[in-house]
Amino acid sequence: MSENDPSAAAKAVVRRNTEEVQGGGDFALFDELFADDFLDHTPQPGRTPDKAGARELYRVLREAFPDFRADIHWQAADGNLVTTYKTYHGTHRGEFFGIAPTGRSIRFDTVDAMRVRDGKISEHWGVANLFSLMQQLGALPDAV
Repeated sequence: MSENDPSAAAKAVVRRNTEEVQGGGDFALFDELFADDFLDHTPQPGRTPDKAGARELYRVLREAFPDFRADIHWQAADGNLVTTYKTYHGTHRGEFFGIAPTGRSIRFDTVDAMRVRDGKISEHWGVANLFSLMQQLGALPDAV
């Protein structure tokens, strides 16, 4: 991973975010990995599309699911744009979107794309299966 291979370097930044920030709760590293002008093109409900909104989402997820972590199935990069397919896991121990803790184990798939500029995540686009997550938490009926 060197400047000679921007795709590998960009994938490493995104992997560190997934494993160490989202999975490990390292918010000091969050500040290092995210550009100050970060833009989330697909922010979650109630979150601003900036660095503060992403930090708040990560904080909420870690509080609701203290063991929150992801299995990265694959990553692909085109220059500085990294696409990752992963499955998140956790145990519902804190309030999430108004749902009181259930103690249930959850898992949901996500595909996201992150642009890395100068070693920092500068943009994000993502699709998460939140319908499945809400079903697992009992907030929506199971599919028939």
